[in-house]
Amino acid sequence: MYHQAYPATGATARMLGEYARWPLFGTVGIDSTFYRPPTPETLEEYAAALPADFRCVSKVWDRITIHTFGRNRPDAAGHRNDDFLNADLFLDAIYDVYRDHFGAHTGPFVFEFQAVPRSARLDASAFADQLDRFFGRLPRGAPYAVEVRNPEFLSPAYFAVLREHEVAHVFNSWTRMPSIGEQLDLPDSFTAPFTVCRALLRPGRADADARAVLEPFDRVRSVETAVRWDLVRLAKATIDRDADAYIVVNNRLEGCAPLTVEAVARMLVEDAA
Repeated sequence: MYHQAYPATGATARMLGEYARWPLFGTVGIDSTFYRPPTPETLEEYAAALPADFRCVSKVWDRITIHTFGRNRPDAAGHRNDDFLNADLFLDAIYDVYRDHFGAHTGPFVFEFQAVPRSARLDASAFADQLDRFFGRLPRGAPYAVEVRNPEFLSPAYFAVLREHEVAHVFNSWTRMPSIGEQLDLPDSFTAPFTVCRALLRPGRADADARAVLEPFDRVRSVETAVRWDLVRLAKATIDRDADAYIVVNNRLEGCAPLTVEAVARMLVEDAA
C-alpha cells in the first residue's frame, strides 16, 4: 500500500513517515517493542520521521508481561517469570527511554498479557491485585493500557483497578476473547480518559488460519462485518465521551488493514449522517 518500494530491512523510519502522513492514520502500533525494548537511537529516528502531533501505541516488552514461560522457552517452560510486572524494570528500560527520546510521540503503552495457563493458578482476583500494586508504583498521568487474553480476567475487580489508576482496558478482537461488542457491553469497561482498541483477528480464528486465508495482505479477502460495526460503535462511544481513541487494525483481520480502516471510517460517516 506504500507509494514507493522499500528494502526488506533498514527502512522502518521512512515507511513510518509515509504512513503517518496518510489522512486516515492518526496512530500506529509499534509491535517490535514487545520482543525487546527500543534503543534511544531507534526512537529518535522514528521521532524525526513523524509529524509533530502523531502519537504511537507501543507494546511493552514481554519480559514484563509474561507470567509463566511457555514452550517457546524450552529452558524455562512452565516456570514463573521473576520479572512479571517488575515496575523498576519497566521504568528503567522503557518509560525513561520513551520520556527522554520519544516524549512528543508517546501514546499508550500496551501491556499485552498473553494467555496464562490454568496450571499457573493465577485467578482473576490475584491478577487484579497484582495490577493494582504494579500501577501504583508507576507515574500517574502517563497513558497505560492493558490487553488480556484470558476472558475470565474481565472481572469487576479488573475494571475497578484500571479505573482507579486511569489505565485503559484494550478492547481486542482476538481468537479466544469475547468480541469487541461484548466487551463494550461489560459494565464500566471504559476505564481511562482515552480508548484503546486492537482489532487483530476475528474471534474464533487462529493466527495460522488467518495467515493461510489472508496472505499476502494486499486486499480485503474476508469482510468481517460484525467487527467493523463493533469498531464503529466503539468510535461513536468514544466521541460521545469527548475522548481520544487509538484504534489499531491488523492485516490478519480482513487481509489489508488500510482498506479495513477506510471502510470503517466510511461506515462511521454514513452512520452519523
